[in-house]
Amino acid sequence: MDITTLLGIVLGLAALVGGFLLDDGHISGLIVYTAAIIVFGGTFGAVLVSFPKSQLRQIPKALRLAFSEPKTDSLATIEEMVEMAFIARREGVLALEDRAQQHPDPFLQSGLQMVVDGTDQDLLRKILEVEIEAKEKLYAGYAKIFESAGGYAPTMGIIGTVMGLIHVLSNLSDPESLAGAIAVAFTATLYGVASANVIYLPIASKIKARGEEHVAEMDMMLEGILSLQAGENPQLIEKKLKSFLHIDTRQQSGKESDGDGEKT
Repeated sequence: MDITTLLGIVLGLAALVGGFLLDDGHISGLIVYTAAIIVFGGTFGAVLVSFPKSQLRQIPKALRLAFSEPKTDSLATIEEMVEMAFIARREGVLALEDRAQQHPDPFLQSGLQMVVDGTDQDLLRKILEVEIEAKEKLYAGYAKIFESAGGYAPTMGIIGTVMGLIHVLSNLSDPESLAGAIAVAFTATLYGVASANVIYLPIASKIKARGEEHVAEMDMMLEGILSLQAGENPQLIEKKLKSFLHIDTRQQSGKESDGDGEKT
């Protein structure tokens, strides 16, 4: 699990509740079941209306993407591709057939298999670029669901507050209870704004970030596959692929080699 996602949500909620309590508030004042029903029920209902069933079924996968650590290791992928480049130069691309058939990464497996099969480079590039584009759209769809929830929640909070105020104004015969009733009414706005900015929108941002990382890795794999097919120098392939890495990762990998390019 990616502890930063969970920690961020918990910290955000704790800061809001803690600040309220430090200002002499009472936790019971934040718990209003009717407001929760209006805000969360209304938000989920609006999301259900906004997206087709096929996309809503992707919500568990989207949450896994936001709350789980990425399983990919870019440096290990680069090392593997450089190793395959050496093999291809020594023995030919057909020597990679077994690895192509057994590789655990579907994208890299597909690309290697097309290289082994002798697919034209332009066609290979187009096919893999279509796969990357499809993956980008998939991640964008994941994030869009939570962005929509983040847009609907504050509006549902305002609706809940207006409904609460209507109830308050219809009972003006009891002035002593007005202050408490108004506070309860505004709890709906709090639920809507807080859930949008602490839960829904941050999760959407994390999904986008994870998606960008994966797509960048696929772009790197594409470049490596094309370079491997072209028979480029393995050392040049390594330098080219490392240019896709984040600057911190690149610096870390550079520390593992001495001035002669050998591992220390």
